[in-house]
Amino acid sequence: MRIHKFIYKSMKDANSSGGEGDDIDWNTDDELEIASYGLPSSNMRLRGGEINAESGGEINAGSTEIVKATTSAVSLSSKTIDHFVGMGFSEEIVARAVQECGEENTDLILETLLKYSASSSASSSNSKLVDHFVGMGFSEEMVAKAIQENGDENTDSILETLLTFTAVEKSLQAQNQVGSDLSSEYEGSFLDDFSDIDGFSESEETTNCASDKENKLLSLASMGYTVEEASIAMERCGSDSTIAVLTDFICAAQMAKANDALLEEIEEKVRPKKLCNDHHKHKKRRMLDQGIREDEAIRLPNPMIGFGTPSDPDCVIHRKLPEAAVGPPYFYYENVALAPKGVWDTISRFLYDVEPEFVDSKYFCAAARKRGYVHNLPINNRFPVLPLPANTIYEALPLTRRWWPEWDTRTKLNCLQTCVASAKLTERIRKALEKYDNEPPYSVQKYVMDECRKWNLVWVGRNKLAPLEPDEVEMLLGFPRNHTRGGGISRTDRYKSLGNSFQVDTVAYHLSVLKDMFPRGINLLSLFSGIGGAEVALHRLGIPLKNVVSVEISEVNRSIVRSWWEQTNQRGTLIDMADVQQLNSDRLEQLMDSFGGFDLVVGGSPCNNLAGSNRYTRDGLEGSHSSLFYDYFRILDIVKNWAQVYNEKKIVV
Repeated sequence: MRIHKFIYKSMKDANSSGGEGDDIDWNTDDELEIASYGLPSSNMRLRGGEINAESGGEINAGSTEIVKATTSAVSLSSKTIDHFVGMGFSEEIVARAVQECGEENTDLILETLLKYSASSSASSSNSKLVDHFVGMGFSEEMVAKAIQENGDENTDSILETLLTFTAVEKSLQAQNQVGSDLSSEYEGSFLDDFSDIDGFSESEETTNCASDKENKLLSLASMGYTVEEASIAMERCGSDSTIAVLTDFICAAQMAKANDALLEEIEEKVRPKKLCNDHHKHKKRRMLDQGIREDEAIRLPNPMIGFGTPSDPDCVIHRKLPEAAVGPPYFYYENVALAPKGVWDTISRFLYDVEPEFVDSKYFCAAARKRGYVHNLPINNRFPVLPLPANTIYEALPLTRRWWPEWDTRTKLNCLQTCVASAKLTERIRKALEKYDNEPPYSVQKYVMDECRKWNLVWVGRNKLAPLEPDEVEMLLGFPRNHTRGGGISRTDRYKSLGNSFQVDTVAYHLSVLKDMFPRGINLLSLFSGIGGAEVALHRLGIPLKNVVSVEISEVNRSIVRSWWEQTNQRGTLIDMADVQQLNSDRLEQLMDSFGGFDLVVGGSPCNNLAGSNRYTRDGLEGSHSSLFYDYFRILDIVKNWAQVYNEKKIVV
């Protein structure tokens, strides 16, 4: 098209008089585009023949030959364009490709056309994504920034980043209303300065409570949740909970409603089919109670101190265990407290209707760890393991006190996770703080504190934050120093193993009642044993480990337990296995026959499908990982049945 117009214009100029050519309006889009390529003007001179618009536009024989040659070229170009247009490409794109590649190399032209098409398709897809989030109420500039940070494939990360940007902007607006000294230049670059914000974690202290609560309600409402759902979530989770925690709670509640109808069928399928007639009256009672109970679901206590803590020895609670639950053998099951609705009801119902004990480990050490425990252990005459652990951040990490700013009011760390913050994040925080000689403005403080709580960052220098070292995590969780170090275990594996473990001081407090019962040692079945939290707790209590069967899927964790067993000079027998699903009744009976049964069955099945941080497969006990709880129940049931038969035989003899 462009070539046709250029030839036509050249011929028109050649045949026109001086003034007539000036009257033609060539100021079209195509002509302007041609001009940008620097094509020859109407007063150009050609050797061998002259097209001279200024002198009257005389065309001699030489120019006639040029026109013929040009016409031939136009014909060839026209065929090339028609060929590719017939393949489905637009005429404009084809002309552009011919202009760039020439007419002879058709393969190169086709390759260029395909690149143009791919670019156009990606642009169209990106445009739809932008329109999608703009339609949700976010600004186009903010959406573009979020897509640039996260890519255009992970829409969940984009949405989370947009919510973070919105919260930061609201924080700035609130600061300006109370007379903040932030300049408009700072506000304009705030998103650029903190572009890697990836969420807010739960806060221990509340500032501007009413305003924060209203903002969270509005945010949840804008995401499509009802005001009633948002209000209930804030009531159950606390007004200081983050948007991520609140949405997790609402989604879990909605999912629980949808799954309630399937629960009876699922429980029936996972119940063991081979049951002894005389030893399972408790199961018959549960069979009548398989559906969701009409009474209230199990609620988490506040404060979360269970049946008492070392700091509250006067808290004496009496409980009566169901007959089917009375030990020995004793059992001790652990999992995350903040599980989806109905999970703890199901766990309690399967474990002989024993009431869960919910405990936050911040009452035992300097880090929070909210867990639920279902066990049949006595609850009187408990005692803490010595030496007592540090109870605050300053006590646990005294070197941080020098650099700790007054506006960081944390005294406890949040739950220790399986991963840590990146160097990029801590560097970004340092640069943000270095902009201010004195105390940073509220908006910056809030951003820094949110990241500190989320990643458990501690102060190691002026304006310098860092994640905890593996040795520090070991200390906070009650493990011996270097428990996970060496033997080819990477730092990443150390963090992962520690993040999935027990808090030893908490578990030891619960297990302390066993010391007087088993002065000569204990036979332990440790399911999902991880890095040996239960074994370490019993060892620290001074309870000898006679026979330990440890079942753990991770080779890294099994290696850690074996190494600890050797280094502490254990005199008992350690048998490690990889998979609980392969621990069948025949193998269990063989083991129990060899040393007289198990005194204690400990376990904490995977929490992958229960934890609030899992926004993709938080499927409760029906998830592919967390459904392993039913294997804990299956194995425990076999152990209890064997013990009952064994005791009856002893009585007969």
